[in-house]
Amino acid sequence: MGIIIPSSYTTDLLSGTPAQVSVVIDGSDPTIAASALSTAQLVGQSFGTEVLVQQLSRRSAAGSPSLPIEVHTRVLYNPDLQSSYNMVPGLIAMILMMTTVNLTSFSIVRERERGTIEQLIVTPIRNWELVVAKITPYVIVSLLNVVVILLVGTLWFGVPIRGSLMLLFVLTGLYLLPNLGLGLLISTFANTQQQAQMMVMPIMLPSMMLSGFFFPVAALPVFLQFISRLLPLTYFLFIVRSIVIKGVGLELLIPEVIALIFFSLLLVGMAAMRFHKSLD
Repeated sequence: MGIIIPSSYTTDLLSGTPAQVSVVIDGSDPTIAASALSTAQLVGQSFGTEVLVQQLSRRSAAGSPSLPIEVHTRVLYNPDLQSSYNMVPGLIAMILMMTTVNLTSFSIVRERERGTIEQLIVTPIRNWELVVAKITPYVIVSLLNVVVILLVGTLWFGVPIRGSLMLLFVLTGLYLLPNLGLGLLISTFANTQQQAQMMVMPIMLPSMMLSGFFFPVAALPVFLQFISRLLPLTYFLFIVRSIVIKGVGLELLIPEVIALIFFSLLLVGMAAMRFHKSLD
């Protein structure tokens, strides 16, 4: 939220002309925007009343006095404060995480349960080729999910796409890497699909609750905010909402992109090391 106070503010107050104050609010998150909107109006009325009392104490006013300060609010990106503007981009991040982590963790475990993993090992393909072959279908499915969600969100819910689609898909591909790495890492520890599912659940629930999908991260306790910074979903939620709702470019998303690159290298690297050991 930004407050714009014109240079004529003091002069207008002293001359008895209502002073104009503008409040510009980021409406990409309707929950925060609605609270900021009502707070700005109440603060303006409260401060205007204080100034009016001071003016009346110095002189007698005829007629019905009006507030000396007028607060004009403007909500950017989402003027009607529709929740779909915030939820539809968030669903992209959440569905991608659920698809990649769940299916990838089950894929290797399913091969191990059926006893076909040994047949794959003895083939002339290398370990990284096997991993790429396993994750490629899920990458394609995930990107198709993004297209479907964007079409439904735009055509059905009326959510505009203000940013670059190319940038969105490139950063979506980057976001898939840590999730795929996490799924492969879980598959190296689990022996059955039930074990893999039980290991995924403690990761999914905190990600949904602490990443900013339902609640603003700034409203969480400090300790939970620290945990949210350890979740790749937190950073991609900011990226996808910024691109779709605000139309921002890459230059404003550098910290989040760096964080996703770090998680990608960490999780994919750990998964590759564990996967290689499990093949031995």
